[in-house]
Amino acid sequence: MENLKELVKTFYTECLTVNATANITEVMGNLLTDNFQSINAKETKSKAALIGQVGFFWKLIPDLKWVPQEILQDGNRVIVRSIFSGSPKGEFMGMNLDGSKSFETMSIDIHTVENGKITTIYHIEEWATAIAQLKA
Repeated sequence: MENLKELVKTFYTECLTVNATANITEVMGNLLTDNFQSINAKETKSKAALIGQVGFFWKLIPDLKWVPQEILQDGNRVIVRSIFSGSPKGEFMGMNLDGSKSFETMSIDIHTVENGKITTIYHIEEWATAIAQLKA
């Protein structure tokens, strides 16, 4: 069985974490399938929609870090528990922030990989925890 953990880890180090040397459109374009879906309880996003959202977050949270704490693989599925943090500057979750407050919270993602690319990600992020920390 192929080890897919490093491929998926790239999603966190080159896409979700702000990286001055990475071109997220190019990296995500190569990492995700054309019919990619990002799925949570609220909605399903396409590849283009996720690339746009990540680009927006990079501008809004210029120090955004997404650090995997645990990466598990079961066949072609890779489960990642991460800690993500940042200091938003601008309108964020109903708050106008100047970058002086930060948050640190957790996410859990389940990636499905086919033919060397991520085809789906089911994800949960603790944004309520981030909001509480930013309001404190």
